[in-house]
Amino acid sequence: MVRLPVTAAVTEAVSAREAALAKTYDPAGTESRWQQAWETCGAFHPDPAAPGEPFAVVIPPPNVTGSLHMGHAFNTALIDTIVRYRRLAGNNVLCLPGTDHASIAVQTILEKQLKAAGQRKEDLGREAFLEKAWAWKAESGGTIVGQLRRLGYSVDWQRERFTLDAGCSAAVVEAFNRLHEQGLIYRGEYLVNWCPASGSAVSDLEVEMKEVDGHLWHFRYPLSGGSAAAASSGRTHLEVATTRPETLLGDTAVAVNPRDPRYAHLVGQTLTLPLVGRQIPIVADDHVDAEFGTGCVKVTPAHDPNDFAIGQRHDLPLITVMAKDGTMNEAAGRFAGLDRFDARQAVVAAMEAEGYLVKVEPYRHSVPFSDRGKVPVEPLLSTQWFVKTEPLAARCREALDAATGANPRFVPERWAKVYRDWLTDIRDWCISRQLWWGHRIPAWFVVSETGGLITDSTPYVVARDELEARAKAEQQFGCGTHAHPLVLEQDPDALDTWFSSGLWPFSTLGWPDADAADLERWYPTSVLVTGFDIIFFWVARMTMMAGALMGDGLAGDGSPDGSRDGNPAAWIPFRDVYIHGLVRDENNRKMSKSAGNGIDPLLLIERYGADALRFALVREVAGAGQDIRLDYDRTSDTSATVEASRNFANKLWNVTRFALMNLGGETPASLGQPEPAHLQLADRWILSRLARVNRETAERYASYGLGEAAKGLYEFAWNEVCDWYVELIKRRLNPGENPSPDALVDQRTARQVLAKVLQELLLMLHPLMPHLSEELWHGLTGQPVETFLSLQRWPVLDVAALDDVLESSFAELIEAIRVVRNLRAVAGLKPSQSAPVQFVTGRPTLAALLTAATADITALTRAERVDVLSAQQGSRQRALAGVSGELQVLLPIEGLVDLDALRARLDKDIAKADKEIKGLAGRLANPNFADKAPPEVVAECRANLAEAEAQALLARQRLADLD
Repeated sequence: MVRLPVTAAVTEAVSAREAALAKTYDPAGTESRWQQAWETCGAFHPDPAAPGEPFAVVIPPPNVTGSLHMGHAFNTALIDTIVRYRRLAGNNVLCLPGTDHASIAVQTILEKQLKAAGQRKEDLGREAFLEKAWAWKAESGGTIVGQLRRLGYSVDWQRERFTLDAGCSAAVVEAFNRLHEQGLIYRGEYLVNWCPASGSAVSDLEVEMKEVDGHLWHFRYPLSGGSAAAASSGRTHLEVATTRPETLLGDTAVAVNPRDPRYAHLVGQTLTLPLVGRQIPIVADDHVDAEFGTGCVKVTPAHDPNDFAIGQRHDLPLITVMAKDGTMNEAAGRFAGLDRFDARQAVVAAMEAEGYLVKVEPYRHSVPFSDRGKVPVEPLLSTQWFVKTEPLAARCREALDAATGANPRFVPERWAKVYRDWLTDIRDWCISRQLWWGHRIPAWFVVSETGGLITDSTPYVVARDELEARAKAEQQFGCGTHAHPLVLEQDPDALDTWFSSGLWPFSTLGWPDADAADLERWYPTSVLVTGFDIIFFWVARMTMMAGALMGDGLAGDGSPDGSRDGNPAAWIPFRDVYIHGLVRDENNRKMSKSAGNGIDPLLLIERYGADALRFALVREVAGAGQDIRLDYDRTSDTSATVEASRNFANKLWNVTRFALMNLGGETPASLGQPEPAHLQLADRWILSRLARVNRETAERYASYGLGEAAKGLYEFAWNEVCDWYVELIKRRLNPGENPSPDALVDQRTARQVLAKVLQELLLMLHPLMPHLSEELWHGLTGQPVETFLSLQRWPVLDVAALDDVLESSFAELIEAIRVVRNLRAVAGLKPSQSAPVQFVTGRPTLAALLTAATADITALTRAERVDVLSAQQGSRQRALAGVSGELQVLLPIEGLVDLDALRARLDKDIAKADKEIKGLAGRLANPNFADKAPPEVVAECRANLAEAEAQALLARQRLADLD
């Protein structure tokens, strides 16, 4: 073979390719450029008719009021890693974005704006208020979407949805009607969480439990006069305790445990309610804990959910003493008109004045606060719309326990129990909210039947629009007359935001149009990626809604109506549910607004780039579902964790630039595959490692082992490709002037292997670092801008390249070279100074490997010569010795270094280690430290002691070797 001339064309090609990558990596420019290119070209806009196994993710819709926080960034990084891998694997992938209309949050913002202007929403009227809300959404509601774009989310922005858009709104109306037709939606008076600040019922998810320092007031309730049982026992009263004295005005009973002998004879007797004079019964109920307090519990069915349940069991009256604005109503008697907290103090004062107060105790307890209104919620009786949840939950439990496998499958599996437990203990879902911004309830009241007003007894019809509502009303009530026309008024309330969110996996795909191409192609979706904290509120709502609307319809008693396929795999909205943990702060605390310890992901993106943040977050995952800790310095807004990922990006950038400078202007395609006969030992090793990493990474991505995939690729890229393979082939890439034909063949082989390894490495890294890998891949391959790495195929696994024995042997070679380098450092040899190296082994296979790798060892250790000796030969020279497994490594240094100076340095190292050993051993011998210090501190001290002892022993051995 003759040497190919370095023509001007080749030089120009190398320069052009090298120029395509700047000397230093600029994350901001790279990321914005590729985000725009992907979106402009519709790279992630799939065709439902395209080939490939369907794979779909509908992203959890962030609130339209939101701004990007670290939880969003973490969730986005996980989802995008999954879907980008699936595209590379050949799936027809849909990743569909959208936002939630956030009823309470948006209405709160707008009402604050109106209040600042001296107005109320009622001054504007509903239509004008909604116009203002849509205007706010158009102006400010896109903040979170723009921030998600900065992360490089590979979603189909052309299919972006909003829970209040026309399609989702139509789905909500249809779902409400179908559930009502199945007897699963009803209207009734029940106890709900009421927020006096927002004037609306709120869901459990909108309630935050806070620990509050309050009081426990103990009161006497006198037994009614003339009670024979009371007289015979000598009792005059029962003692009860409460944290909410104002509610005693609504008490309708006192409950005791039926097996409590102290009160068994009093069950059925009555008490006189203090301040009110009402006679209330003593009832026996298993809910009461006889061991807690006095064993007597005041029962206020209209103001406490547990009391409500007791009231239902004993047919107690429901007396509401509080208005919806948080003031006491007329039923509160002399306390009417007082704010609930003022009434609390007034009731206590009155009870004390009349001799009913026993004692007051400090009491720390959990109080439910409205997340939006920031005030304690009040359990209140209210006429609302409810979903009958037990029939829906029963179907979901059956799907989870199906003989064919769990539907859905939880990752990690332990969360399935949490999901099942919640479905097993479930209350009916209050779905109405007293709000204007949101999906207006598709029910029309026939107000002409109740004097033009909506009351609890006003009849209603549920319909898909007003025209259908009128037709239904006319069937029931006639057409009315000129004097008494039929008058309808739509329910002014809006639906709970979670109602529309519960339809998200199928409303976004075109439901209720059963023939919608997206729905037919991508439903059920493939995986839901979400945090554990909303399993109850969102995950379960989606599965329950799907069970009623996407499978067999359900009758009100929970039995299938037989209208659709009942196979859970056909209707469950997602095959897998990947539950991730929390991102904790630098002190391992949960991030929250109240704690003020959030970390702004946008600051880290500005400093390090989106890819660095994404990679750092995913790499920190030790296992599915585990929380991660993010290192962060709040004084400088820096993160060592994310900086390490940015350094990794720089490493990849630099190794790709190195390749461009050494591939002779060629690409992986033009270089072609290396000939097996021409492969050197290092080539065969790295190709085996490449094949193994390919297989392991694909398996990890596919099984949601995303953190493990990131760690594996990091180790392979940095430690094996950059630190070892590239160093090993540098001499082969630059054979010098007038190289021999064999040297040119060897050069081309090294180029081919390097190009192949980098190309496949970038493909495997792409799901984790999409912008960087796209940029480097284009620089390496010379592909046009419109040909995206994002849409390539996962590298074909080269099974033939796998060589377990070679990988194991090469690991020994690497460790041997490390030992030589360490010995050179101990000897104080200059980097340019050569020294002989000797390996002593009794294993022929290891000796053969070291002999074959002599040239590589020489290049990487500056060896003057390399001798591989048998155990019998040994070395008669004065040398520093090291051990790697069963291999002895010798560095003869006589005549190369000042032995007296080396002995002095080793003596100094020994003295330093001995001093450290003495200090650490003293700390551990001190009981005040060993027994009282945190366990992790003690463990660290022991580890440091062991390390110091090992260093002292090693230094003494080396000192002995010099004698």
